[in-house]
Amino acid sequence: MNATTTLCPNKKLLVLVIVSMVTFSHSFQTNALHRAVIGTRKHASPLAWRKEDARKSPLASSLEHDKTLQSDANDGSDAGPPMPPMPSSRNPIVVSSKAEAMSHSETTMKLIPSYDLFQILPESEGGVPSHSSLLYAHLHADPANPFQGLDLKNEKETNQMPEPFQLVKEELKPFSDSISELVSSDQPILSMAAKHFFEKRHGKRFRPTIVQLMAKAVAATEITPPAPTSHQPSWSYSGGSHVETVTPSNHKDSEVWRRQAQLGQIVEMIHVASLIHDDVLDEAETRRGGDAVHKLYSNKVAVLAGDYLLARASVLLARLENTAVVQIMATALESLVSGEIMQLKSPPESLLEMETYLRKSYYKTASLICYACRSVALLGGHCYGSEVATACEEFGFHLGLAYQIQDDILDFTGVASVLGKPALADMDLGLSTAPILYAADEFPALRPLVMRRFKNKGDKEKALEYLFKSETAMKKAEDLATFHADKAVEALGRLPESEARDALARLTSVVITRKK
Repeated sequence: MNATTTLCPNKKLLVLVIVSMVTFSHSFQTNALHRAVIGTRKHASPLAWRKEDARKSPLASSLEHDKTLQSDANDGSDAGPPMPPMPSSRNPIVVSSKAEAMSHSETTMKLIPSYDLFQILPESEGGVPSHSSLLYAHLHADPANPFQGLDLKNEKETNQMPEPFQLVKEELKPFSDSISELVSSDQPILSMAAKHFFEKRHGKRFRPTIVQLMAKAVAATEITPPAPTSHQPSWSYSGGSHVETVTPSNHKDSEVWRRQAQLGQIVEMIHVASLIHDDVLDEAETRRGGDAVHKLYSNKVAVLAGDYLLARASVLLARLENTAVVQIMATALESLVSGEIMQLKSPPESLLEMETYLRKSYYKTASLICYACRSVALLGGHCYGSEVATACEEFGFHLGLAYQIQDDILDFTGVASVLGKPALADMDLGLSTAPILYAADEFPALRPLVMRRFKNKGDKEKALEYLFKSETAMKKAEDLATFHADKAVEALGRLPESEARDALARLTSVVITRKK
């Protein structure tokens, strides 16, 4: 793999091993069908366009169809809202566009990154409102958001909402024991390394908590099939598990709940595997306030432990018996690899771009959260293209970005003993995050340091000097985290009122007000 040729042998092996775990891939260029999920195109049936395009290559047909969608949506004749402008480029990070086109049939899901679906930057910085939010406002007579005016940084206000961790405390109580059993191995060393984060350094179970809360919130929604006049492609009608009627009262202990709970375990396994692999790549000493796994054992054992967790997660994923969810969550795995490659191989000029930083943050952090949220909706019986499933993914996308931006702010303001990892860890790895990028906008002399990844002696000290000299950089970074948090609760507002929905809003507040 060209992307890894400059890595040391251990790192090359690690990235290649992670890539080998991914069994499905998602399309960065063949995006027309997914755009049609939320787009509004006038034709006789969702499959009508395919007949005339059947003789063309999948990639050419998709790109031509996407242009037609864009033209139809912006010519003023369509009753729906205009499509957002098409992104300037869709360059794959790992998989080539040719390989992607060859791997799809007419009925397979054609996913594109969430950052092409939802708003990644505020309007003041060139961002464009997501089509899903425009379409929701277009289809609903009273689209007023129940969280409008909510100040997520006002803890006195948000503390009136249900406490998220308490609300799912009972569901998560057996989590550590059951997940430890799920990752048990006949090899003692491998078993101990794989269980390390589940038994001793398990944290707050942030991702499983999101999955459990989203499962409760989705249980309060009505499963409605797409309208007969819908212009969505046929595959967007599918994806939802066949379930009996589920309500908040009968959700717990149902088969739907069991599968959604297992998804929470899968998400945590994938997350922990990525932490173990990241620590090897970054040569990190600590994680969650204790020694990193590779420091306790060895690089070889750590890599194998991470691979083993991914393998177990893949087996459990297949047992959910929903192929759409398998593809979505496998795409999350691919995204983690894409983020690592992007972090290692981004061209120097792109390191100054806020959108590049946010895309990398999406791949490494937000993708797993947002794909898990959409998968919860599918396991609850909602089809892929439903309003509920889209709102779930949009919430996870913005929550994940808000989480990562806040994490990057804390890298400068937090103390290592509180964070559970060394402060200024990102700069040590040559990474520029939101605070530094905003400072570089203000002080051009900082830009060459960013582009050479702080490699020269004294670069990090100079960068910090510029950052703390700036009167706006840290505030702008905090505002960006708040922007994504606000967008997250805006997406939540499209779900029916429930304790779980409000607890997710409070969790969003916790994300941007936390100190560790």
